[in-house]
Amino acid sequence: MNVFNVHVNRSPIAAEIENIVYKKGQFLNASLDKASDKNERSSLVLKTDNDVKIIVVQIAGLIARRILGFVKTGERLDQGERFGLIRFGSRVDIYMPLDAITACKLGDIVTAGETVLASLPLSGGSQ
Repeated sequence: MNVFNVHVNRSPIAAEIENIVYKKGQFLNASLDKASDKNERSSLVLKTDNDVKIIVVQIAGLIARRILGFVKTGERLDQGERFGLIRFGSRVDIYMPLDAITACKLGDIVTAGETVLASLPLSGGSQ
């Protein structure tokens, strides 16, 4: 996301929050590959009713420097529900099961809570 994007983060799927892991870090440009490992970030482990796990990582950027979370472990999120925000120039990574079938491609502009990113397996057997 660049400084002109809306930085409210929404759940990509209806799921329970199994875990939240916060990690302090640097504030490199969020578009750099190394930002995933080096920047400040907050990871949500989401578990669906079918035991499929999705991990959503909020990554602070060069200007951002603040991640806000609105949720707690054990809470349930609806698809598209707000779970947090990051201030300006940030990034959100979504990790899906290997057998997820992607519905978008590199370079697509997506809208949180609206754009279908992938179809998921019916059970979490491939994790």
